Amino acid sequence: MAQRETCNILFIVPPHITYNSYSSPKKNIRQIPKKDGKLYGHLISDMPLGILSLSAYIKKYSSNNIVSQLIDFNVELNELETFDYDNFVGFYKHELEKTLQQFSFDIIGISSLFTSSYQNLLDLIDLSHELCPQALIIAGGSIPSIMQKEIFEKSPGMDALCYGEGEKPLLGLVDAKDKKTFLENHPSWVTRIKSQNGFSPANEFIVDLDEIPFNDYDLCDSEKYAKYPAVTAYAGVQDRQANYYVMSSRGCPFKCIFCAAHKVHGRDVRFHSLQRVKDDLIRLRDKHGATIIVFQDDHLMADRKRALEIVKFVDKEGINAFFQNLALYALNREMLEALAKAGTTHLNLSIESGSERVLKKIMLKPLKLSIVKQVTDNCRELGIYTAGSILIGLPGETKEDIMEARRVLKTLGVNWYVIFCASPLIGSEMHEICTENNYLKDNSLSGDYSNAMVETEDFSADYIQEMAYIMNLELNFVENSDCQIGEYKLALKGFESAIRAKSDHAFGFHFAANCYRNLGDHEKADSYQKKAQHIYKTSEYWRNYFEMFNIKP
Repeated sequence: MAQRETCNILFIVPPHITYNSYSSPKKNIRQIPKKDGKLYGHLISDMPLGILSLSAYIKKYSSNNIVSQLIDFNVELNELETFDYDNFVGFYKHELEKTLQQFSFDIIGISSLFTSSYQNLLDLIDLSHELCPQALIIAGGSIPSIMQKEIFEKSPGMDALCYGEGEKPLLGLVDAKDKKTFLENHPSWVTRIKSQNGFSPANEFIVDLDEIPFNDYDLCDSEKYAKYPAVTAYAGVQDRQANYYVMSSRGCPFKCIFCAAHKVHGRDVRFHSLQRVKDDLIRLRDKHGATIIVFQDDHLMADRKRALEIVKFVDKEGINAFFQNLALYALNREMLEALAKAGTTHLNLSIESGSERVLKKIMLKPLKLSIVKQVTDNCRELGIYTAGSILIGLPGETKEDIMEARRVLKTLGVNWYVIFCASPLIGSEMHEICTENNYLKDNSLSGDYSNAMVETEDFSADYIQEMAYIMNLELNFVENSDCQIGEYKLALKGFESAIRAKSDHAFGFHFAANCYRNLGDHEKADSYQKKAQHIYKTSEYWRNYFEMFNIKP
């Protein structure tokens, strides 16, 4: 029997944030303090499911012995007690050199999903090539899938980019004897020569998702990933311990203009079988010690009957699950009752806008706001805390639309809103519209949902940036739906969450003080009110917002 060759692969995840947003975060976004006394931009530390799937797939099916490692710079930056570098490149170099002193790699694969990681991707390509010249440098994910020409032009160290789903293309690559010839001939791989010749790649989908083995979670340090998962941005979620992530389906049929998920997974929804999902959940709980399992499917509710069966199984097994993206139209009373029975205490509702015109005409999102109100009313009855995600600043939206959204959102009964600045994801229809009409501020590719990047005939980026924060303060504090009906304990979830995110959050202290006073805790109320008053007196930034809403702490 022939001895199996060993293929060493290093997977890299760039930070989902620009250096400037990390080192000098704006005052109105979430900040993380470090021991050097400085505040840094918030980094999400969700497990990279795409890489975990790739690693598991090639380890199972390759004719070679696959040894894989992962460096996720999001969690590594979170681990730092101080940041002693003038840029990200210096930090990357330090971390890569430590790893390369111990291991030699045949392939370095970099995964980039978000526009805000674009420059980080370019830097890591060139640095990987410089420090490990013998390795094949490849990249995948939504950004490499869409920006092939730009990446080859700016990164001489790049060998090949994978278009769309990567399991089958990567398996073929690691097993190929002549890897460069394989890359030139495979329809999903784009090389420099193919890019220059105008090559159009094709996606090699896995139709039966059960073909993919159980994710290679051993690549991840669960304690590191538990520090700043995306779900803790929502006021109703506090548990940070042993968060594990699953995706039980791929694909989404909707055509929302701000989304680019279809560029990687397509519009046809494919599913893991119910039995496979059940087996994975039990394994995560019993063998990995998962205390929260987060479903990150783009459209879990594409098959409502299947989704209901999953929820009932979670209930039966006593598994603590968080469902991140549930289509509102499918959240009928039966589904919500099943979720409540299964222990769901928090739902993120992708409302996107409070304007019917924007939803229908601009976003192309199949949602009516009357459905939102029905869902939130049912959730209140069932004891489920709701967080509503809102986007403002899309091309075609007007200031009048935003004012209408502000008015309507106050009436929906949502516990807490998360207001985002619409970001033109590469590959989305929104990005095409912005590019064609020169709406991108500074033609930047570094935008994220906390920084406004779009300027149209109707508004400036600065207006959207400021309005997003004003809506946050108005909807969540001044017009808080829980306070209006005397649910002060519920209101405190949001206010205390704001204080944890920003230790100088004057509105957080002021409105939390009102809640404690109404709950009879006058000592806590006085303590919080003194903090609010101190910030009011010493911070012109916060004083302006108090005056805007005619509030005196």
